[in-house]
Amino acid sequence: MLLDILIVLGVALEAYLLGSIDTGILVSNLVYHDDVRHHGSGAAGMTNMLRTFGKKAAAMTAAGDVLKGVIAVCIGRWLFTFLSGNLFSQYLGVYLAAILAVIGHLKPIYFGFKGGKGVLVAGGAILAVQPVLLPFLVVIFLICLIPTGMVSLGSITMAVCYPFLTLGYGLIIGLPVRDLVVTTVGAAIMGGMIFYMHRSNLQRILEGKEYRFGRKGKD
Repeated sequence: MLLDILIVLGVALEAYLLGSIDTGILVSNLVYHDDVRHHGSGAAGMTNMLRTFGKKAAAMTAAGDVLKGVIAVCIGRWLFTFLSGNLFSQYLGVYLAAILAVIGHLKPIYFGFKGGKGVLVAGGAILAVQPVLLPFLVVIFLICLIPTGMVSLGSITMAVCYPFLTLGYGLIIGLPVRDLVVTTVGAAIMGGMIFYMHRSNLQRILEGKEYRFGRKGKD
């Protein structure tokens, strides 16, 4: 029992610390000798890196953010293999890691608790947890992005759809009720965090002021 609790705590800690390694902040400081949080939207994610420093900076940021989501989940899954019993669902390890990695990205302990919005970290986590769902989420994102030019709209829509896709997939493959609850709730928490972090973007979308690629607009 004590070992199981320590493993759960260990998964939460490793994921949060990994998530706190903010790629956008590191790239902007080490490569461009600047802080991306002082520009544009003030976020440290790929979109603001692209607008501020260009495609190379955005690519490095995207790769780092996706990778830390993948690594956090893989470590969480591995640590849960050492559980002494069946007290916890095996899916708890991966979703706990995924959620804490996103939280670490949103509120990085190394950078004054001001980070990015967590979309790519969540994407990396989903790639490690349920890779089968990722193509569907990408299609949803592109359906929103291509006609509007708004990355934020695609991100918000994916966040809303993710729990429903997770529930549907769990029902299709016949997950036990305990695992179905864990995966759906975990996906809902992840989606809810992404949605919450885009609340200012949603307000600008409603006001017709959101930034659109290829057009002049406000950050």
